[in-house]
Amino acid sequence: MAEVTYQHTDGAQAIGQLDAFLPAYEEVYVEPPYCEGPRDVAEFLERFRRQARRPGFRLVLARAGEEVVGFTFGYRLPADTTWWNGLLDPLPQDFTRETGDRTFAVIELAVRKPWRRRGIAAALHAHLIDGAGVERITLTMRPEPEAAPAQCAYRAWGYVKVGRSQPWDEAPVYDAMVLRLT
Repeated sequence: MAEVTYQHTDGAQAIGQLDAFLPAYEEVYVEPPYCEGPRDVAEFLERFRRQARRPGFRLVLARAGEEVVGFTFGYRLPADTTWWNGLLDPLPQDFTRETGDRTFAVIELAVRKPWRRRGIAAALHAHLIDGAGVERITLTMRPEPEAAPAQCAYRAWGYVKVGRSQPWDEAPVYDAMVLRLT
């Protein structure tokens, strides 16, 4: 297999990378537990275009040659974020208060099936958060047993569960995770 390299793109320039990593997104998220179809992909594209314009947005692609084998992206939570509003058991205000440079949210991290269990997800994560200039990293993810491998990886990287979140009415319930950097 080809050597894996990592490509960083910041801000709105990441929109130009959609065609490069969309096949990987579609391949990963058609699998259970996500089972996404064309409507879900269209919604993803719309969200991604908005998210890429947020302050502190970062995209990292893992490539083997020209093929994108994995990707991750996220952004800093702004002071007026609604990120913590979906918590089913609210946390103290001093925990959920955002400043625009306190917390970086990992929105997606995915690796194509043939490339899993090679350290690519860990490398993508490390590249994404390196130099983020924040106190902590947050993400939401499917609970166990649905996402047992991802849960295991995030715990190994130092994340702790801080609650359960349902970010919108039709959304599944996710585990809200936090990794403290400082």
